[in-house]
Amino acid sequence: MIALTRPSAHFILEKYVIKRILALSALAVSTVTAAPASAQQTILNTSYDIARELFTAINPKFQADWKAKSGQDLNIEQSFAGSSRQAQAILQGLKADVVTFNQITDVDTLAQRGLIKKDWQKAFPNNSSPYYSTIAFLVRKGNPKQIKTWDDLTRDDVKLVFPNPKTSGNARYSYLGAWLYANEKFGGDDAKNRAFVGKLLKNVESFPTGGRGATVAFAQNNQGDALLTFESEVNNIAASDEFKALGLEVVVPPISVLAEFPVAVVDRVADEKGTRKVAEAYLNYLYTPEIQKLLASFYYRVHDKAVVQETAKQFPAIKLINPQDVLGAWDDISKTHFASGGVLDQLLAQGR
Repeated sequence: MIALTRPSAHFILEKYVIKRILALSALAVSTVTAAPASAQQTILNTSYDIARELFTAINPKFQADWKAKSGQDLNIEQSFAGSSRQAQAILQGLKADVVTFNQITDVDTLAQRGLIKKDWQKAFPNNSSPYYSTIAFLVRKGNPKQIKTWDDLTRDDVKLVFPNPKTSGNARYSYLGAWLYANEKFGGDDAKNRAFVGKLLKNVESFPTGGRGATVAFAQNNQGDALLTFESEVNNIAASDEFKALGLEVVVPPISVLAEFPVAVVDRVADEKGTRKVAEAYLNYLYTPEIQKLLASFYYRVHDKAVVQETAKQFPAIKLINPQDVLGAWDDISKTHFASGGVLDQLLAQGR
């Protein structure tokens, strides 16, 4: 079920700190009144804004699996916010054992600061991306504006909702999806790409900081004609008990962007806390057939061949373009498009 309120990253961080303080206080009391039981490890998974329901389903399964294999109880704490905000929170001291992000650059940011090994993409299969998605559109019942492709999003009569690319990995992929489609359409003409994406950005009616806020703006507050977000999220919103009655419809364009979901152990924290073994097991668990099937049930595209074949009918055929194949390394993409004064800022300024 889609929650209707999204705490800010600052609130989540405060809540986490308070929770930890209370937990430590309770532990101190228990050690006075009784002999301690076997130590229970705690790990913190820091994830992207719209991953709540997914990890609510995954975590109990891993806890049971870990208990069966190790005999140890495990407490899993969660933090959710825009992927880039989460990376900044970790840089500012949030003790995350693992990250499950939706943007490679946010993991790279942590690697550049020495919290994660620079070759982190070699630690797990598929470049440390256990699942992937793309950007799709959620439209009103009956699709009254007949939105079918990226071209339709640039029309004067269409208003859009998606998060701010400055704070949300989700939104960066929406921006890149539009850019890569334009690049394909115009044969790499930079001026035409800019004009196309600039028109799309001008049509954005609401720019929340994260994916959850965008969902609320569109589905609850009735803003915009189309919500741009991950294919997984548009399907989950449309099918949710909360919004099913609205009759929202999913549109998957024939061409869109490949959005990989990277995972990594936060090496500095895991080694400091002694949680490396369980942290690595937690991320490896995402590749198991059971969880690959669970991921597919949340409309994420996965790598397990048997699960891919079994769930093929629920995923429309689509041409997925890897941003790195067209625009270069992620570091270059970030500097060119998303850095202060970059192409995104230039296009937003032109649209004001």
